[in-house]
Amino acid sequence: MESPPDRLARWDRASRIPLVALGALFVVSYAAFVLGTELPAALRALAQAVVALTWLAFAVDYAARLALAGRGSRWRYVLGHPLELLAVLLPVFRALRVVDLVRRLPALRTGSGSAIRAGIVVGAAVWATVFVLFIALSTLLVERDAPGATITDLGDALWWACVTLATVGYGDVYPVTGLGRLLAVVLMLGGIVIIGVTSGTVVSAIAERVRAGGSGGAAGAGGERAPAP
Repeated sequence: MESPPDRLARWDRASRIPLVALGALFVVSYAAFVLGTELPAALRALAQAVVALTWLAFAVDYAARLALAGRGSRWRYVLGHPLELLAVLLPVFRALRVVDLVRRLPALRTGSGSAIRAGIVVGAAVWATVFVLFIALSTLLVERDAPGATITDLGDALWWACVTLATVGYGDVYPVTGLGRLLAVVLMLGGIVIIGVTSGTVVSAIAERVRAGGSGGAAGAGGERAPAP
């Protein structure tokens, strides 16, 4: 009989590619629903239905993972996999969950230490791009029809998201709704994480290069030393 970790690993392998496909469908449908205000009502309703169905798929996947984790390990699983829970709660994290699933595909998990670090930097850049885009889309959705709104189109939303992520905050556009401000807090916290991971990886790579250069220099100096008589 399989142990809970084995069952969970088997479910993870079996569900990864279907979730990536459903996640890609969600990304397209969510963007179409938010931006396609000029689309026929039937197409917007279809996009909204696809968003709801993909949310249901991610919710079922999370429930299955909790069940497979075993009775005594469920809280540990919840605490150890926060992105999976957040993907059920907020659309922006569903998009990031898709990025995480793609990153974990076996074909993308091989390489040397340098390749792994480069992958972390590239992954952080992709995360930042998807994060900013989906925070902007979500904020636009809740803000554009609010009284006194300053974020009324995608350009405003992207500008606000970029300056907020960079902690510049010019104050020319800003959220006026409670949910919009909550998304702003999520954006700021996510920016701290993304910048911290990327800068830490870059510093680690530079330090390793410096150490390697020092070792090479010492070896070279030793090679030029004249042999003892």
